[in-house]
Amino acid sequence: MSRLEQKIRSRAFVVTSELTPPKGIDLTELLVKAEMLKPWVDALNLTESPRARMAIEPKAVAHRLIDQDIEPILQVTARDRNRIAIQADLLGAATLGIENVVFMSGDSPSGGDHPDAKPVFDLNATEMLNMARALAGGHDMSGNALKGAPRLFLGAVTNPGATEFAREVENTRRKIDAGAKFLQTQALYERSTLERFLDALKPDGVAILAGIIPLKSAKIAHWLNDKVPGVRVPDGLIEQMHRAADSGTEVDNGVDIAARVIRDVRPLCAGVHVMGLGWEDHIPAILEASGVRA
Repeated sequence: MSRLEQKIRSRAFVVTSELTPPKGIDLTELLVKAEMLKPWVDALNLTESPRARMAIEPKAVAHRLIDQDIEPILQVTARDRNRIAIQADLLGAATLGIENVVFMSGDSPSGGDHPDAKPVFDLNATEMLNMARALAGGHDMSGNALKGAPRLFLGAVTNPGATEFAREVENTRRKIDAGAKFLQTQALYERSTLERFLDALKPDGVAILAGIIPLKSAKIAHWLNDKVPGVRVPDGLIEQMHRAADSGTEVDNGVDIAARVIRDVRPLCAGVHVMGLGWEDHIPAILEASGVRA
Protein backbone atom coordinates (compact mmCIF):
# COMPACT_ATOMS: atom_id res chain seq x y z
CA MET A 1 0.00 0.00 0.00
CA SER A 2 1.42 3.38 -1.00
CA ARG A 3 1.99 6.02 1.67
CA LEU A 4 -0.62 8.20 -0.02
CA GLU A 5 -3.20 5.43 0.20
CA GLN A 6 -2.31 4.79 3.83
CA LYS A 7 -2.73 8.45 4.72
CA ILE A 8 -6.03 8.79 2.90
CA ARG A 9 -7.34 5.61 4.51
CA SER A 10 -6.37 7.00 7.93
CA ARG A 11 -8.37 10.17 7.13
CA ALA A 12 -5.34 12.40 7.63
CA PHE A 13 -5.41 15.64 5.64
CA VAL A 14 -3.19 15.13 2.59
CA VAL A 15 -1.30 17.58 0.41
CA THR A 16 -0.27 16.84 -3.15
CA SER A 17 1.40 19.02 -5.73
CA GLU A 18 2.71 18.50 -9.24
CA LEU A 19 5.80 18.89 -11.36
CA THR A 20 6.16 18.94 -15.13
CA PRO A 21 8.92 16.72 -16.53
CA PRO A 22 11.20 18.59 -18.96
CA LYS A 23 11.57 18.38 -22.70
CA GLY A 24 14.85 16.48 -22.51
CA ILE A 25 16.69 14.23 -20.09
CA ASP A 26 18.17 16.78 -17.68
CA LEU A 27 16.11 16.28 -14.52
CA THR A 28 18.27 18.46 -12.29
CA GLU A 29 15.78 21.29 -11.81
CA LEU A 30 12.82 18.96 -11.30
CA LEU A 31 14.66 16.84 -8.73
CA VAL A 32 15.76 19.95 -6.82
CA LYS A 33 12.14 21.15 -6.67
CA ALA A 34 10.98 17.70 -5.60
CA GLU A 35 13.53 17.59 -2.78
CA MET A 36 12.48 21.08 -1.66
CA LEU A 37 8.80 20.03 -1.56
CA LYS A 38 9.47 16.66 0.06
CA PRO A 39 8.90 17.81 3.69
CA TRP A 40 5.72 19.65 2.73
CA VAL A 41 3.72 17.31 0.49
CA ASP A 42 2.59 13.71 0.67
CA ALA A 43 2.99 13.00 -3.04
CA LEU A 44 3.84 14.72 -6.31
CA ASN A 45 1.95 14.36 -9.59
CA LEU A 46 4.12 14.00 -12.65
CA THR A 47 2.31 15.39 -15.67
CA GLU A 48 2.26 13.63 -19.03
CA SER A 49 3.15 16.07 -21.82
CA PRO A 50 0.64 18.69 -20.59
CA ARG A 51 -1.05 20.88 -23.20
CA ALA A 52 0.17 18.28 -25.71
CA ARG A 53 3.72 19.61 -25.50
CA MET A 54 6.13 16.70 -25.72
CA ALA A 55 8.20 15.98 -22.63
CA ILE A 56 10.04 13.04 -21.14
CA GLU A 57 7.57 10.34 -20.15
CA PRO A 58 6.65 10.53 -16.46
CA LYS A 59 7.10 6.87 -15.50
CA ALA A 60 10.88 7.13 -15.66
CA VAL A 61 10.80 10.38 -13.69
CA ALA A 62 8.55 8.78 -11.07
CA HIS A 63 11.14 6.05 -10.62
CA ARG A 64 13.78 8.72 -9.95
CA LEU A 65 11.52 10.26 -7.29
CA ILE A 66 11.17 6.90 -5.59
CA ASP A 67 14.97 6.73 -5.48
CA GLN A 68 14.80 9.97 -3.43
CA ASP A 69 12.06 8.53 -1.18
CA ILE A 70 9.48 10.89 -2.67
CA GLU A 71 6.05 9.47 -3.41
CA PRO A 72 5.00 9.95 -7.06
CA ILE A 73 1.55 10.06 -8.61
CA LEU A 74 1.64 9.05 -12.26
CA GLN A 75 -0.62 10.97 -14.59
CA VAL A 76 -1.89 8.80 -17.45
CA THR A 77 -3.69 10.29 -20.44
CA ALA A 78 -5.69 8.67 -23.23
CA ARG A 79 -4.31 11.01 -25.87
CA ASP A 80 -1.28 9.13 -27.19
CA ARG A 81 -1.78 5.39 -26.59
CA ASN A 82 -4.32 2.68 -27.19
CA ARG A 83 -5.52 0.23 -24.56
CA ILE A 84 -2.71 -2.23 -25.23
CA ALA A 85 0.00 0.38 -24.64
CA ILE A 86 -1.67 1.87 -21.56
CA GLN A 87 -2.03 -1.53 -19.92
CA ALA A 88 1.59 -2.34 -20.71
CA ASP A 89 2.70 0.98 -19.23
CA LEU A 90 0.74 0.39 -16.02
CA LEU A 91 2.33 -3.02 -15.59
CA GLY A 92 5.73 -1.46 -16.20
CA ALA A 93 5.01 1.29 -13.67
CA ALA A 94 4.02 -1.27 -11.05
CA THR A 95 7.28 -3.16 -11.49
CA LEU A 96 9.09 0.11 -10.73
CA GLY A 97 7.17 0.56 -7.48
CA ILE A 98 4.72 3.16 -8.79
CA GLU A 99 1.25 2.61 -7.33
CA ASN A 100 -0.56 5.98 -7.41
CA VAL A 101 -2.16 6.72 -10.78
CA VAL A 102 -4.43 9.54 -11.94
CA PHE A 103 -6.30 9.10 -15.21
CA MET A 104 -7.42 11.89 -17.55
CA SER A 105 -8.24 12.34 -21.21
CA GLY A 106 -5.39 14.70 -22.07
CA ASP A 107 -5.24 17.75 -24.31
CA SER A 108 -5.69 17.53 -28.07
CA PRO A 109 -2.41 17.48 -30.06
CA SER A 110 -3.79 20.23 -32.29
CA GLY A 111 -2.93 22.85 -29.66
CA GLY A 112 0.47 21.44 -28.77
CA ASP A 113 3.96 21.57 -30.22
CA HIS A 114 3.33 18.62 -32.57
CA PRO A 115 -0.01 19.67 -34.10
CA ASP A 116 0.22 17.06 -36.86
CA ALA A 117 0.36 14.19 -34.35
CA LYS A 118 -2.50 11.72 -34.61
CA PRO A 119 -4.59 11.58 -31.43
CA VAL A 120 -5.60 8.18 -30.11
CA PHE A 121 -8.21 8.60 -27.35
CA ASP A 122 -8.99 4.88 -27.48
CA LEU A 123 -10.42 5.01 -23.96
CA ASN A 124 -11.92 7.68 -21.76
CA ALA A 125 -10.96 8.19 -18.11
CA THR A 126 -13.75 5.95 -16.80
CA GLU A 127 -12.75 3.15 -19.15
CA MET A 128 -9.11 3.50 -18.09
CA LEU A 129 -10.16 3.21 -14.46
CA ASN A 130 -12.10 0.04 -15.22
CA MET A 131 -9.09 -1.27 -17.11
CA ALA A 132 -6.71 -0.53 -14.21
CA ARG A 133 -9.09 -2.14 -11.74
CA ALA A 134 -9.12 -5.24 -13.93
CA LEU A 135 -5.32 -5.33 -13.96
CA ALA A 136 -5.24 -5.06 -10.17
CA GLY A 137 -7.70 -7.94 -10.10
CA GLY A 138 -5.34 -10.14 -12.08
CA HIS A 139 -6.54 -9.96 -15.68
CA ASP A 140 -6.30 -7.61 -18.65
CA MET A 141 -9.09 -5.65 -20.27
CA SER A 142 -10.00 -8.65 -22.43
CA GLY A 143 -10.18 -11.00 -19.47
CA ASN A 144 -6.83 -12.73 -19.98
CA ALA A 145 -5.05 -13.77 -16.79
CA LEU A 146 -1.91 -11.91 -15.71
CA LYS A 147 1.24 -13.50 -14.40
CA GLY A 148 1.37 -11.33 -11.31
CA ALA A 149 -1.11 -8.50 -10.67
CA PRO A 150 -0.09 -4.90 -9.93
CA ARG A 151 -1.11 -3.01 -6.81
CA LEU A 152 -2.58 0.31 -7.93
CA PHE A 153 -4.18 3.21 -6.05
CA LEU A 154 -6.53 4.76 -8.57
CA GLY A 155 -7.42 8.42 -8.94
CA ALA A 156 -8.99 10.78 -11.44
CA VAL A 157 -9.67 14.47 -11.97
CA THR A 158 -12.86 16.48 -11.75
CA ASN A 159 -14.03 20.05 -12.25
CA PRO A 160 -16.43 21.42 -9.61
CA GLY A 161 -16.87 24.67 -11.54
CA ALA A 162 -17.70 23.04 -14.88
CA THR A 163 -20.16 24.96 -17.02
CA GLU A 164 -22.08 21.78 -17.78
CA PHE A 165 -22.46 21.06 -14.10
CA ALA A 166 -24.89 18.14 -14.18
CA ARG A 167 -22.84 16.40 -16.86
CA GLU A 168 -19.66 16.82 -14.78
CA VAL A 169 -21.35 15.39 -11.70
CA GLU A 170 -22.60 12.41 -13.70
CA ASN A 171 -19.17 11.84 -15.29
CA THR A 172 -17.45 12.04 -11.90
CA ARG A 173 -19.93 9.56 -10.42
CA ARG A 174 -19.00 7.15 -13.23
CA LYS A 175 -15.32 7.54 -12.30
CA ILE A 176 -16.10 6.72 -8.68
CA ASP A 177 -18.13 3.69 -9.72
CA ALA A 178 -15.20 2.59 -11.93
CA GLY A 179 -12.85 2.50 -8.95
CA ALA A 180 -11.43 5.99 -8.35
CA LYS A 181 -10.42 6.28 -4.69
CA PHE A 182 -9.29 9.91 -4.84
CA LEU A 183 -10.21 12.86 -7.03
CA GLN A 184 -8.04 15.92 -7.67
CA THR A 185 -10.14 18.90 -8.68
CA GLN A 186 -9.56 21.75 -11.07
CA ALA A 187 -8.53 24.96 -9.34
CA LEU A 188 -11.22 26.71 -7.31
CA TYR A 189 -11.28 29.96 -5.37
CA GLU A 190 -14.57 29.87 -3.47
CA ARG A 191 -15.80 27.42 -0.85
CA SER A 192 -19.28 27.60 -2.35
CA THR A 193 -18.02 26.06 -5.62
CA LEU A 194 -16.87 22.94 -3.79
CA GLU A 195 -19.91 22.83 -1.50
CA ARG A 196 -22.32 22.84 -4.43
CA PHE A 197 -20.38 20.11 -6.20
CA LEU A 198 -20.11 17.83 -3.18
CA ASP A 199 -23.80 18.25 -2.38
CA ALA A 200 -24.64 17.06 -5.88
CA LEU A 201 -21.98 14.36 -6.14
CA LYS A 202 -22.18 12.70 -2.71
CA PRO A 203 -18.70 11.16 -3.08
CA ASP A 204 -19.32 8.29 -0.63
CA GLY A 205 -16.00 8.45 1.16
CA VAL A 206 -13.85 8.97 -1.94
CA ALA A 207 -11.10 11.43 -1.05
CA ILE A 208 -11.58 14.85 -2.64
CA LEU A 209 -8.37 16.87 -3.04
CA ALA A 210 -9.32 20.48 -3.77
CA GLY A 211 -7.24 22.09 -6.50
CA ILE A 212 -5.41 25.34 -5.74
CA ILE A 213 -3.49 27.49 -8.25
CA PRO A 214 -1.82 30.43 -6.46
CA LEU A 215 -2.48 33.77 -8.16
CA LYS A 216 0.81 35.30 -9.26
CA SER A 217 -0.83 38.41 -10.68
CA ALA A 218 -4.09 39.93 -11.86
CA LYS A 219 -3.01 39.04 -15.40
CA ILE A 220 -2.83 35.36 -14.47
CA ALA A 221 -6.24 35.61 -12.81
CA HIS A 222 -7.77 37.04 -15.99
CA TRP A 223 -6.05 34.32 -18.05
CA LEU A 224 -7.50 31.59 -15.85
CA ASN A 225 -10.99 33.04 -16.22
CA ASP A 226 -10.65 33.41 -19.98
CA LYS A 227 -8.76 30.26 -20.91
CA VAL A 228 -9.35 27.50 -18.36
CA PRO A 229 -12.84 25.99 -18.50
CA GLY A 230 -14.57 25.78 -15.15
CA VAL A 231 -12.19 28.12 -13.31
CA ARG A 232 -13.63 31.34 -11.93
CA VAL A 233 -11.47 33.82 -10.04
CA PRO A 234 -13.86 36.22 -8.28
CA ASP A 235 -13.71 39.90 -9.18
CA GLY A 236 -12.76 40.78 -5.62
CA LEU A 237 -9.61 38.65 -5.79
CA ILE A 238 -8.67 40.13 -9.14
CA GLU A 239 -9.06 43.62 -7.73
CA GLN A 240 -6.93 42.60 -4.74
CA MET A 241 -4.17 41.47 -7.11
CA HIS A 242 -4.40 44.75 -9.07
CA ARG A 243 -3.88 46.65 -5.81
CA ALA A 244 -1.01 44.34 -4.91
CA ALA A 245 0.69 45.13 -8.21
CA ASP A 246 0.46 48.84 -7.42
CA SER A 247 2.03 48.31 -4.00
CA GLY A 248 4.58 45.69 -5.05
CA THR A 249 3.05 42.97 -2.84
CA GLU A 250 1.84 40.49 -5.46
CA VAL A 251 3.75 37.57 -3.97
CA ASP A 252 2.46 38.18 -0.43
CA ASN A 253 -1.10 38.57 -1.68
CA GLY A 254 -0.87 35.48 -3.88
CA VAL A 255 0.35 33.44 -0.92
CA ASP A 256 -2.34 34.87 1.38
CA ILE A 257 -5.16 34.18 -1.08
CA ALA A 258 -4.08 30.57 -1.66
CA ALA A 259 -3.72 29.99 2.09
CA ARG A 260 -7.16 31.47 2.72
CA VAL A 261 -8.77 29.23 0.10
CA ILE A 262 -7.15 26.18 1.72
CA ARG A 263 -8.46 27.21 5.15
CA ASP A 264 -11.95 27.73 3.71
CA VAL A 265 -12.20 24.37 1.95
CA ARG A 266 -10.34 22.27 4.51
CA PRO A 267 -13.47 21.16 6.42
CA LEU A 268 -15.02 19.92 3.17
CA CYS A 269 -12.28 17.77 1.69
CA ALA A 270 -9.65 15.14 2.37
CA GLY A 271 -6.78 17.30 1.18
CA VAL A 272 -5.57 19.83 -1.34
CA HIS A 273 -3.71 19.63 -4.63
CA VAL A 274 -1.52 22.73 -4.99
CA MET A 275 -0.45 23.42 -8.58
CA GLY A 276 2.48 25.81 -8.42
CA LEU A 277 2.88 26.41 -12.16
CA GLY A 278 6.33 27.88 -11.62
CA TRP A 279 5.62 29.03 -8.07
CA GLU A 280 6.82 25.84 -6.39
CA ASP A 281 9.19 27.85 -4.17
CA HIS A 282 6.17 29.53 -2.56
CA ILE A 283 4.21 26.35 -1.80
CA PRO A 284 5.82 25.89 1.65
CA ALA A 285 4.81 29.42 2.64
CA ILE A 286 1.26 28.81 1.40
CA LEU A 287 0.93 25.58 3.36
CA GLU A 288 2.39 27.13 6.48
CA ALA A 289 0.12 30.16 6.29
CA SER A 290 -2.90 27.90 5.74
CA GLY A 291 -2.16 25.93 8.90
CA VAL A 292 -2.08 22.51 7.21
CA ARG A 293 1.69 22.27 7.62
CA ALA A 294 3.92 23.80 10.26
